[in-house]
Amino acid sequence: MMNLPSAMALGDSSSLWCLVPKLTQSPVSLKLEFRGGILGLPASSMTCSIEAEKPPNRTTELQPVNDQADGSIVRKLNKDMASFHKPLSVSNVSAYPNDDKKVRISFKGLPGSYSEDAALKAYPNCESVPCNEFEDAFKAVELWMADKAVLPIENSSGGSIHRNYDLLLRHRLHIVGEVQLATNLCLLALPGVRAEQLKRVLSHPQALALSDTVLNRLGVVRENVDDTAGAAQYVASSNLRDAGVVAGARTAELYGLNILAEGIQDDLSNVTRYLVLTREPIIPRTDRPYRTSIVFTLDEGAGVLFKVLALFALREINLTKIESRPQRNRPLRVVDDSNMGTAKYFDYLFYIDFEASMAEPRAQHALGLLQEHATFLRVLGCYPMDVAS
Repeated sequence: MMNLPSAMALGDSSSLWCLVPKLTQSPVSLKLEFRGGILGLPASSMTCSIEAEKPPNRTTELQPVNDQADGSIVRKLNKDMASFHKPLSVSNVSAYPNDDKKVRISFKGLPGSYSEDAALKAYPNCESVPCNEFEDAFKAVELWMADKAVLPIENSSGGSIHRNYDLLLRHRLHIVGEVQLATNLCLLALPGVRAEQLKRVLSHPQALALSDTVLNRLGVVRENVDDTAGAAQYVASSNLRDAGVVAGARTAELYGLNILAEGIQDDLSNVTRYLVLTREPIIPRTDRPYRTSIVFTLDEGAGVLFKVLALFALREINLTKIESRPQRNRPLRVVDDSNMGTAKYFDYLFYIDFEASMAEPRAQHALGLLQEHATFLRVLGCYPMDVAS
């Protein structure tokens, strides 16, 4: 079991949830710190603007009350506890939640984008909060304009979305869930337009790359835009009869376009993995498969990365993702490793996903030993895996 200083090194002070005791028959309780904020802000159907008033400071008075039973003095909270934000639990991040509560979800793009499709898969009754940029989606949650953010992290064909890896480290949101969404790319156009009439096709660069074979057969010019839904909105609003769009089927319905062809992606089993982010972590459990995401840096030395990876292998913990990103504040490391002078190396951050819950002793022990090699370590989240995909 890790001690308090070890847990503090794994993240910020709110990450004490990693101090999960070994499994016993007694229930586990968690007290989350409430940091204030504006509850109930209305979410706009337009693209969200990351400008909000600073949350007011709230104070709570403690008043002594005489206990008639034993004469002892107890303290009572003189505040309506219903105003506090309800702590998250495993049921909040289920891939298919069974409650009807509307959750505000921020994402990058316009309504009809694949990110919104992922949000609707996880929370069918959610209220969308579209944002211009990935960082705006992070800030929308931090400023209480949204309850959760859904952001893509990797694609089975295109690989990792590096921008979001960098934002995970820059912001203090916690990963509380994941969504795996199968990609069904469609060729869309205005009503009455046939595929052979198209001279150009607009979409996100990755969507165009994933449908390379079909677009080559059509012989069209490809035009990159920032969002698949944005391309559909532009073609529809501008009445472009010589332009097509690569986007999802729901996008066609929202913007009044016809579907000329479905499943035009080269890889029919293409899947994008999305992360669900919130202000507070959830309580890790062992009643279902969990994934834990961490980021760390290592000091120089022969075989240091090998030794770290062995910590997981020796405990039969499966690593599902290893990603390295250069440190922006210190991209180069100068080392005197020879008699001829100094050498320069890139200094990296390592992101790792592994299949284990932080409630398991083997995961706690692995991270405790990892701290002996790491110069920096942070737990980004411990969350249920999307095994329904």
